[in-house]
Amino acid sequence: MATNVRAVCGALKRFSRPHASNWVWKKKVFCCKMSTESPSLTHTITLPNKPNEPVHIVAAPGVSHSDFWNAVESSLLKQWLHNLQTDNGILADGTMTLRQVLVQGVDMFGKRIGFLKFKADIFDKETGKKIPGIVFARGPAVAVLILLESEGETYAVLTEQPRVPVGRIILELPAGMLDDNKGDFVGTAVREVEEEIGIKLNVEDMVDLTAFLDSTTGCRVFPSGGGCDEEISIFLYRGRVDKEIITQLEGKETGLREHGELIKVRVVPYKKLWHTTADCKVLVAVALLEMAMKEGLLPTLST
Repeated sequence: MATNVRAVCGALKRFSRPHASNWVWKKKVFCCKMSTESPSLTHTITLPNKPNEPVHIVAAPGVSHSDFWNAVESSLLKQWLHNLQTDNGILADGTMTLRQVLVQGVDMFGKRIGFLKFKADIFDKETGKKIPGIVFARGPAVAVLILLESEGETYAVLTEQPRVPVGRIILELPAGMLDDNKGDFVGTAVREVEEEIGIKLNVEDMVDLTAFLDSTTGCRVFPSGGGCDEEISIFLYRGRVDKEIITQLEGKETGLREHGELIKVRVVPYKKLWHTTADCKVLVAVALLEMAMKEGLLPTLST
């Protein structure tokens, strides 16, 4: 039976709700536009060296109001923006411009941001082409190469723990992220060793191996600069111990169990270290140590 369009329209008018503007009519056909999407969260900033080039920070769908503003105010985003403008930063010579940052994900560690995922729209001004700009931000970190001499043999003290992102159990240097904005790299390194190895080191005995790099590098290493902003300071600790200490350390279970850290301590002869693990922190530490020793840069090991 044919439908009387006028009758239907009249019925709809009689029962229409206040927001009738959502209804669209055209050529005797009716449809309803319904949307549950809220307006995008946006914030516009200008960089100190680019006052005429506004940068729009936008929340991707699913990012909450609180997560968005935590991201905007985070040290992770602020440090990344700062890096862009340093002497060897992407925006330093004026040939490129940053137009937008799309905040895609935020992981909170308590009251602070642990991980931040965003997409940056950076364009080459001459060609108009956009350069790859997906960023996983986690900020600065530290790692410690611990070498213990005992009965004429030098041993490296490592941690063994499951690493979900690579799906493997990894043998690696004790390492950790900076928990604050104070930049206490040495103090963080000492704390990480105490948490992951169970021994307490003196700050004065730590040698910053990355400090031997040229100052233009920032004196830190980038393990995955194509996708992650992480920059690591690598420290060296050397000491002499009885063989009993080496035996006690091997296989020791440590870590913050309440935080899911399932760590075992492993002790490896230093001469075998370079081919024992694929951990890039270990390999970088070995390379820096060997070159520093070759150049005579290391202080004398105290007794």
